[in-house]
Amino acid sequence: MHNYLTEEAINKLKEEIEYRKLVVRRQINEDLKEARAHGDLSENFEYKAAKRDRARNESRMRYLERMIKTAKLITDTTSEDEVGLGKIVSIRFLIDDEVDKFTIVTTIEADPINNMLSIESPLGRAIYKHKVGDEVIIESPEGNYSIRIEEIMRK
Repeated sequence: MHNYLTEEAINKLKEEIEYRKLVVRRQINEDLKEARAHGDLSENFEYKAAKRDRARNESRMRYLERMIKTAKLITDTTSEDEVGLGKIVSIRFLIDDEVDKFTIVTTIEADPINNMLSIESPLGRAIYKHKVGDEVIIESPEGNYSIRIEEIMRK
């Protein structure tokens, strides 16, 4: 399985790995030392919590490294007037005449709460390379709906 990532997304993953190696790992090791100093490890909650945190941190770093290793580098090949990666798109949902703005990003950067829309989501995939004024039917698990692209801006 490939992860479609931009150079920017790969760099963010590398930054997180470095942060986890240099800052988080060091803090967890300090927590472990402090917890060991409290004595009896069999009933030491702080020690168990620090060990759990260490395992989670190491697991997250392995996950991020695997993401980078299996990444397929993508670049935005769309023209200025087409929906593409890194662009902010205003979309009118025709069923209720509501307008929302979304930033089109890779899957790893997706954040629906902050309107960061994955290019691989049903909506993202459907509007990719469309232009202002285009009406598009979106096929989703909850049913089909229509939208119109109102505006496209660079991030």
